[in-house]
Amino acid sequence: MGLAALAGADGILLTTDADSTPTSSWLEAMAAGLDHADIVIGKVIRTGRRPHQLQERIERYYDSLHALRRRLDPVPWEALVTHHQTTGANMGIWASAYRRLGGFSPVENGEDARLSDDASRAGLRVRRDAACVMLTSDRRDGRARGGMANMLRMLEAGDVGAVSVAHPQDVAWQYRMHALVRAAYQEIQLERVAVALGLTRDHVVGVARDCPNAEALAMRIVPEPPAGMRTVPLVVAEDEIARIACGRAAA
Repeated sequence: MGLAALAGADGILLTTDADSTPTSSWLEAMAAGLDHADIVIGKVIRTGRRPHQLQERIERYYDSLHALRRRLDPVPWEALVTHHQTTGANMGIWASAYRRLGGFSPVENGEDARLSDDASRAGLRVRRDAACVMLTSDRRDGRARGGMANMLRMLEAGDVGAVSVAHPQDVAWQYRMHALVRAAYQEIQLERVAVALGLTRDHVVGVARDCPNAEALAMRIVPEPPAGMRTVPLVVAEDEIARIACGRAAA
């Protein structure tokens, strides 16, 4: 419907959810973010009378992980204050980018994350901007299977010791490799990429040939870490990411 209203012209498409309310500065913040990027994903803040401390703790961990990402692999289109979320409840995208990606996939859930991943692999600029705020429900009776309401119900049935998250060392390895690929792409030194990732030069050159820019190559060529993508208990991950952050600050 948004594309039809634009009648073929470029413009901004904004998405949210029926149980969400934008803050008064949302439109202005989205427009400002889209001056720097092809897609802006804003921050969602749950409101209501049933705060979920464990979910908030998990989100703080992933916010810290994304902040580490941009310290290890800075990009010019990222927001000054960022976050980890990928949600259609708070998203803005240029119509030209939406058309290029083919729009949201008709899947039961996860269509927002898939659109964001497809955008990065296509070389588009994805910005996670905490200045774009959407207030949303903390209800536990959502309609979508696998949605936030389902996640909150699952967490209420467990405890912090049962929650596992991505190992920060493994994710940090990927972030460092993304940064290396960007630098090598700009300097046309793809041999460095092949050596660092354990790939042949021909393989790297073949992938790079189909990539329009460094963002696309970084998102397509970097594999899982050598030991795989491990998960660890949340309490272990929190200590480890604090150690990594302190180490970088000291350096």
